[in-house]
Amino acid sequence: MSLNIKNERVHALAREAAERTGRTQTGAIEFALERLLATLPERDERGGARIDRLLEDLRGRLGDDTLTTDDLYDETGLYR
Repeated sequence: MSLNIKNERVHALAREAAERTGRTQTGAIEFALERLLATLPERDERGGARIDRLLEDLRGRLGDDTLTTDDLYDETGLYR
């Protein structure tokens, strides 16, 4: 596997993290990424599950008033 990082600041941070932790650069990056991921919500919580919760909340706020096209348009197709 390979990861090609073309950012000198990131290289410097990886070197410093490796020196300060006594790990290899790869080990320091692995450790840092594991800690970062531990603080983030699960992927489905950020995406679909969260959207489903928001939609359910919105449906609850809007109530059961359902409009049909007959409610919106007259017999000629014009907006009421």
